[in-house]
Amino acid sequence: MIRIVQRLQRYILRQLAGPFVFFLLSLTGVIWLTQSLRFVDLIINKGLSASYFGQLTLLVLPGVLTIILPIALFAAVLYVYNNLDGDSEIVVMRASGLGNLALARPALTLALVVTVFGYFLSLYLMPTGQRAFKDMKTSLRTNLSYVLLQEGTFNTIGDSLTVYIRARQSGGEMLGILVHDSRVKQRPVTMIAEKGAMVRTKSGPRFVMVNGNRQEIDHAAGQLSLLQFDSYALDLSQFVQRDEDRWLEPGERYLHELFWPGTGADDLANAARMRAEGHDRLAAPLYGLAFTLIALAAVLSGEFNRRGRRWRIVIAVGCIALVRAAGLGLVGLSAKIPALIPLLYVNILLVMAVCFFALLRGGIWPRRRHDMRPAGLEPS
Repeated sequence: MIRIVQRLQRYILRQLAGPFVFFLLSLTGVIWLTQSLRFVDLIINKGLSASYFGQLTLLVLPGVLTIILPIALFAAVLYVYNNLDGDSEIVVMRASGLGNLALARPALTLALVVTVFGYFLSLYLMPTGQRAFKDMKTSLRTNLSYVLLQEGTFNTIGDSLTVYIRARQSGGEMLGILVHDSRVKQRPVTMIAEKGAMVRTKSGPRFVMVNGNRQEIDHAAGQLSLLQFDSYALDLSQFVQRDEDRWLEPGERYLHELFWPGTGADDLANAARMRAEGHDRLAAPLYGLAFTLIALAAVLSGEFNRRGRRWRIVIAVGCIALVRAAGLGLVGLSAKIPALIPLLYVNILLVMAVCFFALLRGGIWPRRRHDMRPAGLEPS
């Protein structure tokens, strides 16, 4: 008997694997595509290479998966168990001695695996990816040679520097350079050079120009000075944000950095927001278990109905939407009212308890009363 039960459970688990992977890949592909559209401008208008584009889009994937995994699992469990119920396989399994908990065990096993992986995503991969993503975006935003300096156009850097380059070669060398520097209003400078390149130094980026001249106008004295040079380095460090100056946002921080932030002004001002983010990281992976129990309660509880369980499925979908929306809303409220933080867990655990009770009891849905009298007999 035990072997039969185990074989039936392995059969259900195999049935779950395919739809789960399908829903996961489909939903991830759609969300990932919408996220990657934000970076298309960097390729079309900024000349960013396809490899950088691929890295940027991959780094947002862990954050996408933390949201998609519970939904894909819910869809797979609801689809598979509803099909098994519609084909009367659930009825046969019940006749073989499987109760609700035994029937639910394969889905709950998969949900536990997804939950453990969800914690790995939430506590490590997501902050690691977000931090690398923000670092790369900052680097690209301040990488003057590849992002800001486009050939054939007048590129404005900040409010006081304009750069024109006629052409760019594959090695990073730029030809036909004109630079107008008005950072000192009383003494604007114009430089013209045959070629140049962006060079990174410990003190910041330098725009090194070769074979050109430097023209400076002194408005106070009414004089123009002209300097011919073989090589000239223009300091652009003020236009680049240093890595140590960048404040780490809550999404980029690991759990210990959220609960025990630094003593800086920004950390102290956002301490409540980071604490709410930390508790959300701990609660979010549990949605996989909660959504699985909702799907199981919708299909396994109550009576068998050959006409299907359409309304139960609609209610189950509405429940996961309501629970997830409540969770997102509570994260924002908890950042303002720390006393609401326990509700992040209550929102999930209460749903899990109700659905688990439904599986144990046999149903939360109203049962139709059957008339057990023999045909032809009327009540007295």
